[in-house]
Amino acid sequence: MSDERESERDRERPSTAADRRGRRASRHGTGSTPAKGRATPTRAAATATEKQSPFARLVRFLREVVAELRKVIWPTRSQMVTYTIAVLVFVAIMVGLVFVLDSAFAEGVALLFGNGN
Repeated sequence: MSDERESERDRERPSTAADRRGRRASRHGTGSTPAKGRATPTRAAATATEKQSPFARLVRFLREVVAELRKVIWPTRSQMVTYTIAVLVFVAIMVGLVFVLDSAFAEGVALLFGNGN
């Protein structure tokens, strides 16, 4: 019985971000954002017809940015807390390592060249 549950869980777990987006869209039906899972339109089609004004190009750029941001799978609050703690611990370790190496090199230079007496 437990083997069946484990195999079902393994089959349900998506392996890539694209699979998660596809599952999310199919699970929620048509209520999902229509642009998700679809490629952003290319600029070649938009620029092939005529040269656009700078304002129109800026508006198109901002629309494309928003379309790409909708495709991002944003981390949850708990993931962000975990990532932030991991980064702070790593930075603290690196600061300690640089401090130790700097102190060791300073002592080595002081021994090699003397204390300036």
